[in-house]
Formats: sequence, structure tokens, C-alpha cells
Amino acid sequence: MKRVWIALPALVVTAGCVLPPKDVTPEMMLAWDTAVTSVGCDLIGEPDFLPVELQTGLPRETVIEIAQYKVAIEEAVSLEGGGVRLVTGSCTPTTEPAATPATGA
Repeated sequence: MKRVWIALPALVVTAGCVLPPKDVTPEMMLAWDTAVTSVGCDLIGEPDFLPVELQTGLPRETVIEIAQYKVAIEEAVSLEGGGVRLVTGSCTPTTEPAATPATGA
């Protein structure tokens, strides 16, 4: 399986704010979130990119730019083997509650 590597370019910072990709609307961002959620929250390789591109109508370059932006604003994290994982909305990582000790009654 061929993996698509998403390299994080130098962040564009203006007055302490990371700028979204050029010509990307809030609606496109929402469509990206929805599409990435539908493929299991990870955007790693071809099996992930194709459905996201089809669902959003965005070209691969824009899908990657949004992924990079999401990492920069901490709505996604880079994965060790390449790709990104969305960590907001339905993709928010859950922590297991600590086990409560049984009480003898």
C-alpha cells in the first residue's frame, strides 16, 4: 500500500495567528471534517484520500493543505508513519475512566 506523506511546511504566522489555506471557506473546512470522520478520522493513504476528495469535491492539494492547517491549529495530529488524525468532533480521543475499586458490603 502506497502511503501519501504529508509534510508540514513552515507555518504562516501573522500577528500570532495561523492563516487558513487560501480560498478555503468555512463550509469547505466543515465538509473536510465530515469526510475525514466518515473514513475513520485518519487521512493516511489512497483509501482515505479518494473518498475525502469525492465527498468534498476538493482536489488532493487542497485536502492536504487543510490537513496541514488542522495540525497547525491543533485540530489534527501528525501520525508517526505519515498522514494525520482528526482529533475534534466525533474524532475526539476518549480516555477510559479509572476503574473504581469494588467495595465489600
